Amino acid sequence: MSQTTPDSANAQNRVSGVFSQKKVVKIGTGTTARKTEVVTYFLVEECENGMMLVQALAAGDQPFGPKTEITRDELLSDYLPEPQKSLSRTVAGLSAQELEIQKAVARGDKFRKRGESFTAEFEYSKALAMDMGNVRANFGIGLCYIARGEQTKAHEVFERLVKLDAAFEDEHKHLFNEFGISLRKAAMQNEAMEYYRRALELSPSDENLHYNIARAAFDKGDAKTAAQSLGACLKLNPEHAEARQFVEYLRHKRLVEG
Repeated sequence: MSQTTPDSANAQNRVSGVFSQKKVVKIGTGTTARKTEVVTYFLVEECENGMMLVQALAAGDQPFGPKTEITRDELLSDYLPEPQKSLSRTVAGLSAQELEIQKAVARGDKFRKRGESFTAEFEYSKALAMDMGNVRANFGIGLCYIARGEQTKAHEVFERLVKLDAAFEDEHKHLFNEFGISLRKAAMQNEAMEYYRRALELSPSDENLHYNIARAAFDKGDAKTAAQSLGACLKLNPEHAEARQFVEYLRHKRLVEG
């Protein structure tokens, strides 16, 4: 009896299939010029490292030309799965709705990084309409609101995020950090402190969370709470360089005793 190994299971779950990309091209010149939509098909294979190898398909679905390496997010953002094609096996294990959510979030991330926050908000909103608890979509739309100074809307997103345990998992660490920094820089120190304290409930031994609370407290003029949080940080990690420098600064400015 054959047995499925972890490696073979992972291989079975990799993306492998036909995707398409639509482009609008201009045909003709002058008064006869017109625009038309051209669809190009590609064979996509996921590598062991999670990157996608994309190769164009000629007539008869024959691969031709060079292979291009892209990320999963780029695939979801810029390409459409073609389940009717015999070669197609789209993102394994995902329902059609889950795939649509991932695609909307990927497009939102792309527009947000370009600084196109309103277009990004539109894409994140589409994802949230299907899954209000999607962590990446909540982080993304919240960052759009903060970037535009819309604190009321940002606070509403913050209220959702602090209730989502998944928002504080390592998988979302980059977005977690970006959101916390953005809250503090947007003068939303109370939200930033509550945000990091919520994270401490799930990761009580993370000294950096205490340090982040100290920074937010200091920004709102609460040197006492900042000092207490720095003490908690240094208790967990006496060699935390930034915390030690912060304490020295507070002492130099005579904002704390000792």
